[in-house]
Order: sequence, then structure tokens, then C-alpha cells
Amino acid sequence: MPAELPPETYRRLSQADFQHIQDDDTTPSIQPLPTSETPVFDVRTLSVWYGDRFALDISDGFQIPQDSITAIMGPSGCGKSTFLRCLDRLIDLTGTAVVKGKVVFNNEDILGEKVDTVLLRKRIGMVFQKPNPFPKSIYDNVAFGARIWGYRGNMDDWVESCLRRAVLWDEVKDTLDKGGLALSGGQQQRLCIARALAVKPEVLLMDEPCSALDPIATYGIEQLMIQLKQEHTVILVTHNVQQAARVSDYVGFFLGNGQKPGRLVEFSTNEKIFTSPNLQQTEAYIMGRFG
Repeated sequence: MPAELPPETYRRLSQADFQHIQDDDTTPSIQPLPTSETPVFDVRTLSVWYGDRFALDISDGFQIPQDSITAIMGPSGCGKSTFLRCLDRLIDLTGTAVVKGKVVFNNEDILGEKVDTVLLRKRIGMVFQKPNPFPKSIYDNVAFGARIWGYRGNMDDWVESCLRRAVLWDEVKDTLDKGGLALSGGQQQRLCIARALAVKPEVLLMDEPCSALDPIATYGIEQLMIQLKQEHTVILVTHNVQQAARVSDYVGFFLGNGQKPGRLVEFSTNEKIFTSPNLQQTEAYIMGRFG
């Protein structure tokens, strides 16, 4: 335990205590990747404004390793989802957003003006908080992106492969012509993952994919994430500290509120974050004292 948080203070933080933690300008603790790890993202600097509101300020660079699960956690309003949307440039679709900085994805600065954002979003898929199947059949949900990108193989086999990888095939193989919207919440989320996998992304971004699911469906998605990291980099935004502890290899902890921009204050391995974090803010959040 850090000295600033002795065991006898495990009460919930008062509003004044919470504001003190939010206002603390502690130097971020960013652990560099081991030389054995290959970074897929090198976030050097990143600033985001929504109109005149300064929403995100990352000035201490960090790297996200390839073929791993990185969990991004922190209280509401700290810029987690904003950060995620910068990685595939979905932030561009928010008319008031202004983004500056340098984020390198496989040796290319994805914030550059000449970046093909359509191709970028093929390479970096997104699964949202609320499942959003297309109003099409299960089959066509998966085949849609593959057709657009000119998949030339056997489409039936490819749809089956993607549904198998999303651990959904056995549940839907006899009803592929059924509408995707008729599935349960957990099945819809796995269908959205299969749809994302169909265009062969290198990275899968997941923005609180289990927040609307029951424990059984959540367990299924978590096991799927662990399987997917064998071939994909997964970056997960979650409010569920236990989920981050269960599935992640690395963890980034963000702080911020409506008055101050979100910023990354600690980044390290799962073991380090959940057993001996360097910052009192990280410790307090993990212990459930604020958030």
C-alpha cells in the first residue's frame, strides 16, 4: 500500500477528497514496454478539444503492445472513450472535435492529414458499448464488410469462420437467415465482433462491450477477448475494475473531470497495477474508494 493510503482509510472518498485527487498534479507513472514487446501504437502526444472544452491531454508518451489486451480504466468523464475514438479516427465524425498530436500505428502517424481513414478503420475495428447489428440477417451482418472489401474466397466458409471465432456459430448455424436484431444481447455483441473480424482487422477496440450484458454473457465475451489476442491487439475501455484485472495484460489509468482534461496518469502491467500501483489515485480507484 502506498503511504498516502493507509489501510484504515478504506472508506469511500468524500467529495472534497475526490476533488483533491482529481486536482492532484502528480507526475504520471508510465512504465516502458519490455524490449521483447512490439508496440502497435506509440502514443507520443495527444490533445482533444470539443469546442472550447479541453477534453484530453496526453503529453507523457506511452506504447501499447501488439497481440495483447490493454485495458483503459478510470472514472466517468476522464477521456477513455475519446482516447479510443482517436485510435481509429472516429473522433473525426464529431463535428466539434479538434485533435492534435502524434500517434504512430505501425510506423504511420494516424493523425496526419493524408491518412486514409476508411482503410484505417478496416485495420482497426470497433465494438461499441451497445450492440448494433445491422437490420440484416446474421449471415449478411458478417458478410457485409467482407463484400465491400472485395473478399474473393468462399463467403459461406468465411462467415462460418468468423462466427466460430466469435464463439457464436453453434448457436446460429441453423438460423443464418434470421435477423441479427432478434438475437439476445450477448449474442448480438458476439455478432458485432464477428462482423468486425470479417474485414481482418489488426486491432480491435472495445468500448465497454459488456456494460449492458448479464454475467453469463459477460463471461463469454471475456473468454473471447482472451482468445482473440492470439491474432489481434485488443484495447478495452471498461468501468469494471474486476474485468480489467481478469482479462488484461496491460492497464492504463486515466483521470480527469469536466473542469480538467483527461490524462493518462499510470500505465503498467496488469500485475503491477493490481498489486502495487505507483500512484495513490490508482490505488484508490482500484479499491473502489471513488469512481
